[in-house]
Amino acid sequence: MDDFERAIIISFDQTGGIDPQLKAQAAAYCQQVKQSPSISQLCIQRFSASNYAEVQFWCLQSLEEIVKLRYTSLDQQEQLFIQNSVMSFVCMEGIENGLNHQSSGLERPVFVKNKLAQIFAILIFILYPARWPSVFLDLLSAVGKGPVVVDMFCRIFNALDDELISLDYPRNSEEISIAGRIKDAMREQCVPQIVRVWYDLVVFYKDSRPELTAMLLETVRRYVTWIDISLVANDSFIPILFEFILSEQRSSVLRGSAANCILAIVSKRMDPKSKISLLRQLQVGRVCGVVLGKEDSEFTSRLGALVTGFAEEVLECARKFDSNEIPNETPAVKEVITEMLDEVMPSVFYFMQYGTEDGDSNTQQFLSNYLSRMKATSPLNGKQMVHIEQILEVILARIHYDPMYRDPLNIPDTVGKDEEEKMAEDRRGLFQLFRSISHVAPDVTQSFVRNTLAASLGSSETSFEDIEASISLFYALGEGVSEETMKNDNGPIGEIFQLLLSAQVPFHFHRVVALVYLETITRYVRFVQQHVEYIPLVLPAFLDQRGIHHPNPDVSGRASYLLMRVVKALRAQLVPFIDEILQSLQDTLSRFTQLDVNSSKENAQGFEDGSHTFEAIGLLIGMEEVSVEKQSEYLSALLVPLCQQVNILLANAALQDPVESAAKVARLQRVISAINSLSKGFGERLTTTSRPAVGIMFKQTLDVLLQVPLAFPNNKLLRSKVISFLHRMVETLGTAVFPYLPRAMEQLLVESEAKEMADFLVLVNQLICKFKAAMTGILEEVFPFIASRVFAILPKDGIPSGPCSNTEEIRELQELQKTFFNFLHATTSYELSAIFLVPKNSGYLKEIIQLLISAACSHKDILVRKSCVQVFIKLIKNWCTMPNEDEKVPGFRSFIIENFAVSCCFYSVLDNTFELRDAHTYSLFGEIVVAQKVIYEKCGDDFLLHLARNIFPAIQCPKDVAEKYCLDLKLCDVKDLKSIYKSLVERIRMQQNGSMAFR
Repeated sequence: MDDFERAIIISFDQTGGIDPQLKAQAAAYCQQVKQSPSISQLCIQRFSASNYAEVQFWCLQSLEEIVKLRYTSLDQQEQLFIQNSVMSFVCMEGIENGLNHQSSGLERPVFVKNKLAQIFAILIFILYPARWPSVFLDLLSAVGKGPVVVDMFCRIFNALDDELISLDYPRNSEEISIAGRIKDAMREQCVPQIVRVWYDLVVFYKDSRPELTAMLLETVRRYVTWIDISLVANDSFIPILFEFILSEQRSSVLRGSAANCILAIVSKRMDPKSKISLLRQLQVGRVCGVVLGKEDSEFTSRLGALVTGFAEEVLECARKFDSNEIPNETPAVKEVITEMLDEVMPSVFYFMQYGTEDGDSNTQQFLSNYLSRMKATSPLNGKQMVHIEQILEVILARIHYDPMYRDPLNIPDTVGKDEEEKMAEDRRGLFQLFRSISHVAPDVTQSFVRNTLAASLGSSETSFEDIEASISLFYALGEGVSEETMKNDNGPIGEIFQLLLSAQVPFHFHRVVALVYLETITRYVRFVQQHVEYIPLVLPAFLDQRGIHHPNPDVSGRASYLLMRVVKALRAQLVPFIDEILQSLQDTLSRFTQLDVNSSKENAQGFEDGSHTFEAIGLLIGMEEVSVEKQSEYLSALLVPLCQQVNILLANAALQDPVESAAKVARLQRVISAINSLSKGFGERLTTTSRPAVGIMFKQTLDVLLQVPLAFPNNKLLRSKVISFLHRMVETLGTAVFPYLPRAMEQLLVESEAKEMADFLVLVNQLICKFKAAMTGILEEVFPFIASRVFAILPKDGIPSGPCSNTEEIRELQELQKTFFNFLHATTSYELSAIFLVPKNSGYLKEIIQLLISAACSHKDILVRKSCVQVFIKLIKNWCTMPNEDEKVPGFRSFIIENFAVSCCFYSVLDNTFELRDAHTYSLFGEIVVAQKVIYEKCGDDFLLHLARNIFPAIQCPKDVAEKYCLDLKLCDVKDLKSIYKSLVERIRMQQNGSMAFR
């Protein structure tokens, strides 16, 4: 090994055992060698002489760069030397000038052979046909030298396809043109000879070298798309391809390559008449039917792809026949097409059931298209009905879990979770196909589901997998069922639903079965709405050991949520069952109403926080259909003990040790969540007008819960829970909540940080939007607390930005700022801006205005900028006055003219980052135009004078253009002014060339 070879081997080292500095020196040395004037001769000489694969590859890589980048600039002698040398390497001949080939082609690694093939393909790209017309004939004459040359022969044709011909890769127009030139020359000169050699080589090597034969067939597959189809679809090639497919003694790789070749022939683009003749000749369905059940797994995917591809082509012919795209054809052609479809369908069903995941999507897409044709050509015939039943059988088989996962799915570990996710993904496409069938043949589909479910429920040998799959099928059926079907008293849906509800479901203790059982009942709640006689069968499913009392916490928790959905759907129809429901839930509710406050155990067995259960109860007892007495009794029985629990948990809160305090905080959270959820069933009209006694109970509850922030002032989670409850009370109590708001707001603002402050402002915005002007007094009281806390939290010099600012703390500050802008927007939109002018609040006005104008001019969120401009528009309308009137806000008028109009309405828009083609930015632009119009309407000629004397000269706007714009501003409406201002901005930008000196 000399220094040259040593440097290359070091530079290619991937072990990490070479000193980085040494590796860098080696790479620099190799790069220096590449600059040598005789580099091509060196590469050819060293490739021929070296036994090291790394050296051979480096030489070919360097030679490839020469051929690609500067071959045409080399002198003719050197070009010919490279051409002859590469041909010699391919054909295993000795090199001229006495060099011997010490590196046998048999020993070359695949990556070296592929690189050599790529260089040869590039030479074809450059030289064929004008300067090397015999290149393909030269290759053909060399294949008799043995398998090594045949191997390179295949790699060269494959590389030519990859580098130039195949349209599977993006090509520019020049490459497409050159590819067309090469293909035309090949068709005229040598394609038949090439195909004949392919065939001869396949026959010669099929027994002695099956892997080489497979490689040859892969090459044939690539070229079928553009050569004359008769060269391969003939009595020579087709029989040998099917011989390979049918022979179990052949290697799976060779059989798969033969299947790929047939698929390429089947998929060849041609006129429909020729395609039908070709497909009929091939008889793929009949041939593949012979090998079903006998093939190995490696061969399965390729044979499945062939069957599906053939079926797709037959179906496309059928579509063209149906749409009269095949001229002058008789019904006999349709019979041929139908016969081919019938012949291939059993194979399609087989591969859908037993094939690989890779082919699933293609098979499902074909079957979806097949069903679409059925729907278009209805009514269905007997054969089609049989096919539909077969597809349903296959779907049922495919959605079965593997029995080996039964235990991991019940108490899911990693294996169980992975299998559940995988099945959910697999079922997505299968259920989509199932829904298509239910649209094409609803009666057949419903009958199939009924029979499947009946068989599963009625057999003593039913497995967990059978029952889960049959219920899942009924669940999937419910997605596409029409309202008319749901209303049908005597239809199959009712029969299936009653069958499911009345039967003792096997394996109901298994988590997966229990979950799909409850989900299915919930999906058919629309049917129960139309048929209330099923309610006595539906409710126990959620209330007994099948649902909320199921031993598996996943099932019981999900049952609570699904019960809430059922209650929400049926509500008034459940009034006669309220006592029964509450009695069944007594033990669940007692976990909250009879809490063991001295226990330090945390939520053992993972039971859910009760929110869904309490929401379901609230929806039930919060209806006006419930009598006044009963309603008060139900509500009191829940709220009184819950509030007692809060009072007990708050007692001596300040004296508790950290462990005890944490346990009580966790319980408080659950109790508050339960009360919050319970209140969702009670509306404002009921609590304030029709049944005020109910409202009084919620007011008393609010009094209790407002003590929580006082007892735990630094607990963010409890503060958030109380804010959430206040949100609910706004909707539940309406204006009756007003007396509680000042105290509540003051307590919630104490020690609040960015996230809690943002949550609080969301509550305030809700209050403003709901109560509008009625909030004036409350806002005047709480605004100093809001403003002081917001400005204490937000950084004085702005929120940091840049690559290091993507932290949770920064995101919380950004959200607070955005929510504060929303608060200012809501305040001004509902004519509440006077609260800023109250003496105790006016001290914050300057900071608010500075924050607004900074955001309006340069905030990175365009929607925030738009919101801030809208705030200014409202303030201008409310606070600006004409010159002869007293100012409402001293100095505001001049600020708007001299600062806001300049910075926001002109400078920010002229900045080249203001992208007028962006939809959101253009919407902001529209608001800025509105702002200009409003400023003129409120400030009159003072604004125009400032434009003419200060703004337009600063932005170098021509005087005549400036005068015209001032006139347009006076006379035009906003719509016309928007277009005029856009033109002005574009003109000034072009004049400034995107650079604003004044900025």
